[in-house]
Amino acid sequence: MEEGNIKSKFNKVCVFCGSNSGRRQVFSDAALELGDELVKRKIDLVYGGGSFGLMGLISQKVYDGGCHVLGVIPKALMPLEISGETVGEVRSVSDMHERKAAMAREADAFIALPGGYGTMEELLEMITWSQLGIHKKTVGVLNVDGYYNNLLALFDNGVEEGFIKPGARHILVSASTAKELLDKMEQYTPSHQQVAPHESWNMKQLGDYPSQQNAQ
Repeated sequence: MEEGNIKSKFNKVCVFCGSNSGRRQVFSDAALELGDELVKRKIDLVYGGGSFGLMGLISQKVYDGGCHVLGVIPKALMPLEISGETVGEVRSVSDMHERKAAMAREADAFIALPGGYGTMEELLEMITWSQLGIHKKTVGVLNVDGYYNNLLALFDNGVEEGFIKPGARHILVSASTAKELLDKMEQYTPSHQQVAPHESWNMKQLGDYPSQQNAQ
């Protein structure tokens, strides 16, 4: 594929990330790099709706690049995480559970940038849902300057100690640059055995998941 003319199999990607920027510039640079890569591939953004930190940086970058931006945010957090004019479309929801369900319903894949407890909780829930068979979407982590090294090592230890199955360890795709991560996610094929068949879950509260490329 020629540079600048990349067609992705993903129409919308949900990015989990911090409402802070972190102490080092490398994290902000990575958020902007990921935003550029989404625009280059004409991928719309679904995110947590905030205007501060890495959330604010990536949403503005994708919006300025001409792609659609959907922010999903609980009403209680709107005064805390939104400042000034909002970017793109903002959808307010009643609570954190509804937020995650809406983001999962809207997106074709998930990426975690560096962040705190909330980012990690969202990432782990998407990994768990994949393991359970609730969704068949690709989950990736942008491991900026080794930020997630210890978390990835914890997962490896979980395999070694018998708590995580080897196939399930490969649910999570990781890379240190946005381009490498999205390239790997485009090529990802699930290798884990789902705990329960995808069709057996009641999907109404999460909406209908795309059945085209994700149903294989």
